[in-house]
Amino acid sequence: MKLQYKKILLKLSGEVFSSKDANFDMKKIKEIAEEISEIVKAGVKVGIVIGGGNIWRYRDFTDSHIERVTSDTLGMMATLMNSVVLKNALIACKCKVDILSTIDVPQLAEKYVPRLAQKYLDEGSVVICAGGTGNPYFTTDSAAALRALELQVDAMFKATNVDFVYTSDPKKNKHAEKLLSISYEDFLEKNLKVLDSTAIALCREGKLPVIVFNLEKRGNILRAIKGEKIGTTIKSV
Repeated sequence: MKLQYKKILLKLSGEVFSSKDANFDMKKIKEIAEEISEIVKAGVKVGIVIGGGNIWRYRDFTDSHIERVTSDTLGMMATLMNSVVLKNALIACKCKVDILSTIDVPQLAEKYVPRLAQKYLDEGSVVICAGGTGNPYFTTDSAAALRALELQVDAMFKATNVDFVYTSDPKKNKHAEKLLSISYEDFLEKNLKVLDSTAIALCREGKLPVIVFNLEKRGNILRAIKGEKIGTTIKSV
Protein backbone atom coordinates (compact mmCIF):
# COMPACT_ATOMS: atom_id res chain seq x y z
CA MET A 1 0.00 0.00 0.00
CA LYS A 2 1.42 3.37 -1.05
CA LEU A 3 1.23 5.93 1.75
CA GLN A 4 1.77 9.65 1.30
CA TYR A 5 1.99 10.23 5.05
CA LYS A 6 3.82 7.78 7.29
CA LYS A 7 3.69 9.70 10.54
CA ILE A 8 0.70 11.83 11.53
CA LEU A 9 -0.96 13.72 14.34
CA LEU A 10 -4.68 13.01 14.34
CA LYS A 11 -6.85 15.68 15.99
CA LEU A 12 -10.25 14.41 17.11
CA SER A 13 -12.95 16.63 18.57
CA GLY A 14 -14.62 15.41 21.74
CA GLU A 15 -17.98 15.76 20.03
CA VAL A 16 -17.26 12.82 17.71
CA PHE A 17 -17.35 10.58 20.79
CA SER A 18 -20.86 11.60 21.81
CA SER A 19 -24.44 11.03 20.77
CA LYS A 20 -27.56 13.09 21.42
CA ASP A 21 -28.25 11.04 24.53
CA ALA A 22 -24.82 10.36 26.01
CA ASN A 23 -21.32 11.80 26.41
CA PHE A 24 -19.91 8.56 25.04
CA ASP A 25 -21.31 6.68 22.06
CA MET A 26 -19.37 3.44 22.37
CA LYS A 27 -20.39 2.24 18.90
CA LYS A 28 -18.92 5.37 17.30
CA ILE A 29 -15.78 5.14 19.43
CA LYS A 30 -15.32 1.49 18.41
CA GLU A 31 -15.60 2.46 14.74
CA ILE A 32 -13.03 5.25 15.17
CA ALA A 33 -10.66 2.83 16.91
CA GLU A 34 -11.08 0.32 14.10
CA GLU A 35 -10.16 2.97 11.52
CA ILE A 36 -7.11 4.03 13.48
CA SER A 37 -6.02 0.39 13.85
CA GLU A 38 -6.19 0.01 10.06
CA ILE A 39 -3.65 2.74 9.45
CA VAL A 40 -1.43 1.50 12.29
CA LYS A 41 -1.38 -1.97 10.70
CA ALA A 42 -0.50 -0.29 7.39
CA GLY A 43 2.67 1.00 9.05
CA VAL A 44 1.68 4.57 9.95
CA LYS A 45 2.97 6.11 13.19
CA VAL A 46 0.04 7.82 14.90
CA GLY A 47 -0.13 10.50 17.57
CA ILE A 48 -3.57 11.65 18.72
CA VAL A 49 -4.96 14.72 20.46
CA ILE A 50 -8.61 14.64 21.56
CA GLY A 51 -10.79 17.55 22.58
CA GLY A 52 -13.08 17.48 25.61
CA GLY A 53 -16.19 19.17 24.24
CA ASN A 54 -18.44 16.17 24.79
CA ILE A 55 -17.85 16.57 28.54
CA TRP A 56 -16.76 20.10 29.33
CA ARG A 57 -15.86 23.22 27.38
CA TYR A 58 -15.59 26.73 28.77
CA ARG A 59 -17.87 28.41 26.23
CA ASP A 60 -20.67 25.94 26.97
CA PHE A 61 -20.68 26.82 30.67
CA THR A 62 -20.05 30.57 30.76
CA ASP A 63 -23.10 31.12 32.95
CA SER A 64 -21.87 28.61 35.56
CA HIS A 65 -19.84 31.35 37.29
CA ILE A 66 -16.75 29.11 37.23
CA GLU A 67 -13.82 31.35 36.40
CA ARG A 68 -11.98 30.77 33.14
CA VAL A 69 -8.78 29.14 34.41
CA THR A 70 -10.68 26.59 36.49
CA SER A 71 -13.14 25.93 33.67
CA ASP A 72 -10.33 25.35 31.17
CA THR A 73 -8.69 22.96 33.62
CA LEU A 74 -11.92 20.98 33.75
CA GLY A 75 -11.79 20.83 29.96
CA MET A 76 -8.23 19.49 30.09
CA MET A 77 -9.37 16.81 32.54
CA ALA A 78 -12.14 15.93 30.08
CA THR A 79 -9.55 15.27 27.37
CA LEU A 80 -7.88 12.75 29.67
CA MET A 81 -11.18 10.94 30.21
CA ASN A 82 -11.68 10.75 26.42
CA SER A 83 -8.13 9.51 25.99
CA VAL A 84 -8.67 6.64 28.41
CA VAL A 85 -11.90 5.62 26.66
CA LEU A 86 -10.20 5.64 23.24
CA LYS A 87 -7.16 3.78 24.59
CA ASN A 88 -9.33 0.88 25.69
CA ALA A 89 -11.16 0.81 22.36
CA LEU A 90 -7.79 0.68 20.57
CA ILE A 91 -6.52 -2.10 22.84
CA ALA A 92 -9.62 -4.10 21.84
CA CYS A 93 -8.42 -3.64 18.25
CA LYS A 94 -5.03 -5.15 19.19
CA CYS A 95 -3.20 -1.80 19.12
CA LYS A 96 -0.41 -0.91 21.49
CA VAL A 97 -1.32 2.42 23.13
CA ASP A 98 0.31 4.88 25.52
CA ILE A 99 -1.28 7.99 27.06
CA LEU A 100 1.00 10.89 27.91
CA SER A 101 -0.62 13.77 29.77
CA THR A 102 0.21 17.31 30.82
CA ILE A 103 -2.04 16.67 33.84
CA ASP A 104 -0.43 14.53 36.52
CA VAL A 105 -2.69 11.50 36.98
CA PRO A 106 -0.24 8.57 37.26
CA GLN A 107 -3.04 6.03 37.63
CA LEU A 108 -4.10 6.80 34.04
CA ALA A 109 -1.18 8.29 32.13
CA GLU A 110 2.50 9.07 32.09
CA LYS A 111 3.78 12.63 32.09
CA TYR A 112 3.97 14.13 28.60
CA VAL A 113 7.59 14.50 27.49
CA PRO A 114 8.30 14.87 23.75
CA ARG A 115 11.29 12.55 23.86
CA LEU A 116 9.24 9.81 25.53
CA ALA A 117 6.36 10.29 23.10
CA GLN A 118 8.80 9.97 20.21
CA LYS A 119 10.24 6.77 21.71
CA TYR A 120 6.80 5.18 21.97
CA LEU A 121 5.93 6.18 18.40
CA ASP A 122 9.15 4.61 17.14
CA GLU A 123 8.23 1.42 19.00
CA GLY A 124 4.92 1.25 17.11
CA SER A 125 2.65 2.49 19.85
CA VAL A 126 -0.27 4.85 19.26
CA VAL A 127 0.51 7.86 21.44
CA ILE A 128 -2.46 9.78 22.83
CA CYS A 129 -1.44 13.23 24.08
CA ALA A 130 -3.92 14.26 26.77
CA GLY A 131 -4.45 17.42 28.79
CA GLY A 132 -4.19 19.94 25.95
CA THR A 133 -1.21 22.25 26.26
CA GLY A 134 -1.51 22.09 30.05
CA ASN A 135 -2.38 25.79 30.13
CA PRO A 136 -5.70 27.67 30.12
CA TYR A 137 -6.78 29.88 27.19
CA PHE A 138 -5.39 27.43 24.60
CA THR A 139 -7.62 25.12 22.57
CA THR A 140 -6.90 21.49 21.84
CA ASP A 141 -6.36 22.53 18.19
CA SER A 142 -3.38 24.53 19.41
CA ALA A 143 -2.27 21.56 21.50
CA ALA A 144 -2.49 19.33 18.43
CA ALA A 145 -0.39 21.73 16.35
CA LEU A 146 2.19 21.97 19.12
CA ARG A 147 2.43 18.19 19.56
CA ALA A 148 2.60 17.69 15.80
CA LEU A 149 5.60 20.00 15.58
CA GLU A 150 7.29 18.49 18.62
CA LEU A 151 6.89 14.97 17.24
CA GLN A 152 7.97 16.01 13.73
CA VAL A 153 5.05 14.38 11.95
CA ASP A 154 4.41 14.60 8.20
CA ALA A 155 1.00 16.24 8.57
CA MET A 156 -1.73 17.13 11.04
CA PHE A 157 -5.11 15.53 10.33
CA LYS A 158 -8.12 17.45 11.61
CA ALA A 159 -11.01 14.96 11.67
CA THR A 160 -14.30 16.80 11.89
CA ASN A 161 -17.95 16.59 10.82
CA VAL A 162 -17.70 18.57 7.56
CA ASP A 163 -16.28 17.48 4.20
CA PHE A 164 -14.27 20.63 3.50
CA VAL A 165 -13.27 24.02 4.78
CA TYR A 166 -15.82 26.51 3.43
CA THR A 167 -15.64 30.26 2.88
CA SER A 168 -18.42 30.58 5.48
CA ASP A 169 -20.74 28.29 7.42
CA PRO A 170 -22.55 26.22 4.74
CA LYS A 171 -25.42 25.60 7.17
CA LYS A 172 -26.08 29.34 7.33
CA ASN A 173 -24.99 30.41 3.85
CA LYS A 174 -26.06 28.32 0.87
CA HIS A 175 -23.56 30.22 -1.29
CA ALA A 176 -20.58 29.18 0.84
CA GLU A 177 -17.80 27.80 -1.35
CA LYS A 178 -15.80 24.72 -0.51
CA LEU A 179 -12.03 25.05 -0.61
CA LEU A 180 -9.91 22.12 -1.79
CA SER A 181 -6.72 23.92 -0.79
CA ILE A 182 -5.87 27.15 0.99
CA SER A 183 -2.70 28.82 2.25
CA TYR A 184 -2.09 29.51 5.92
CA GLU A 185 -2.13 33.22 5.16
CA ASP A 186 -5.49 33.13 3.38
CA PHE A 187 -7.00 30.99 6.13
CA LEU A 188 -5.96 33.52 8.75
CA GLU A 189 -6.95 36.53 6.66
CA LYS A 190 -10.43 35.13 5.98
CA ASN A 191 -10.78 34.29 9.71
CA LEU A 192 -12.08 30.80 8.99
CA LYS A 193 -13.25 28.86 12.02
CA VAL A 194 -12.53 25.15 11.42
CA LEU A 195 -9.28 25.53 13.39
CA ASP A 196 -8.27 28.34 15.67
CA SER A 197 -5.80 30.94 14.44
CA THR A 198 -3.09 30.03 16.96
CA ALA A 199 -3.00 26.45 15.66
CA ILE A 200 -2.72 27.62 12.05
CA ALA A 201 -0.01 30.14 12.94
CA LEU A 202 2.00 27.36 14.60
CA CYS A 203 1.60 25.11 11.56
CA ARG A 204 2.66 27.94 9.28
CA GLU A 205 5.77 28.50 11.38
CA GLY A 206 6.67 24.82 11.10
CA LYS A 207 5.52 24.45 7.46
CA LEU A 208 3.27 21.62 8.61
CA PRO A 209 0.40 20.76 6.23
CA VAL A 210 -3.06 20.38 7.75
CA ILE A 211 -5.69 18.13 6.18
CA VAL A 212 -9.30 18.81 7.23
CA PHE A 213 -11.72 15.99 6.39
CA ASN A 214 -14.97 14.34 7.41
CA LEU A 215 -14.51 11.60 10.00
CA GLU A 216 -18.10 10.43 9.65
CA LYS A 217 -17.37 8.83 6.28
CA ARG A 218 -15.91 5.40 6.99
CA GLY A 219 -12.44 4.90 5.55
CA ASN A 220 -11.59 8.59 5.22
CA ILE A 221 -8.58 8.42 7.56
CA LEU A 222 -6.92 5.79 5.35
CA ARG A 223 -7.88 7.69 2.19
CA ALA A 224 -6.26 10.84 3.56
CA ILE A 225 -3.14 8.87 4.56
CA LYS A 226 -2.86 7.55 1.00
CA GLY A 227 -3.05 11.09 -0.35
CA GLU A 228 -6.44 10.79 -2.00
CA LYS A 229 -8.14 14.09 -2.77
CA ILE A 230 -10.54 14.38 0.14
CA GLY A 231 -11.20 17.38 2.32
CA THR A 232 -9.18 20.58 2.38
CA THR A 233 -5.41 20.92 2.60
CA ILE A 234 -3.97 23.97 4.39
CA LYS A 235 -0.33 24.54 3.45
CA SER A 236 2.25 26.93 2.04
CA VAL A 237 1.66 28.11 -1.50
